Amino acid sequence: MPKQKTHRGAAKRLSLTKNGLVKRAKAYKSHILNKKSTKRKRNLRKTDYVAATEAKTMKKLIPYK
Repeated sequence: MPKQKTHRGAAKRLSLTKNGLVKRAKAYKSHILNKKSTKRKRNLRKTDYVAATEAKTMKKLIPYK
């Protein structure tokens, strides 16, 4: 059976932790930042984890990470 290809877009955005969780960056941090509060922007800097319902799908996109 041939090797599975990595989804390059997903590989640039997602990574796996040692526990097998899929780590991601938060959205809404790229533009229109002046109306967002400092606290909100600070919290958007932190990483987050993909929801458990979507984690299985995301792991298939990055099989060799």
